[in-house]
Amino acid sequence: MHQGTVGPMATEQQTKHQRVTEATAATERLMRPQQVPVNVFITGDALVVVAPLPAVQPSDVTIDLMGGCLRITSHLRSAAPKDYLLHEWDYGGYERELDLPPGFGGGVEASLANGQLAVRVLRGEASERISMSPRSS
Repeated sequence: MHQGTVGPMATEQQTKHQRVTEATAATERLMRPQQVPVNVFITGDALVVVAPLPAVQPSDVTIDLMGGCLRITSHLRSAAPKDYLLHEWDYGGYERELDLPPGFGGGVEASLANGQLAVRVLRGEASERISMSPRSS
């Protein structure tokens, strides 16, 4: 094989990747995002929201803080065609929206590690919409 040519194995992998990419896009168009359960508590300087987000990366997740509301969304990570025997959840396509108590919205910090998202909504009044992805920790 000459340098710069694509062999049968590479073409097969590209075709498989393309099928997964197309299946993921099709599934995301048709699916309703999964409602994410949360635990919420208050520390001295922040309202903390903890949510399970298995099988997604920080770049898949968007956290929006706007006018007394916190919204967590995540894109579908992968929908490789499989013949499931039991299929109860997908790799992403998560969503949760929470109304914040008064006095929270001054800023937002977030991290995602081991399938767990931790969001800190800082005390203070919201001045403008904040949209971010969590950092990985």
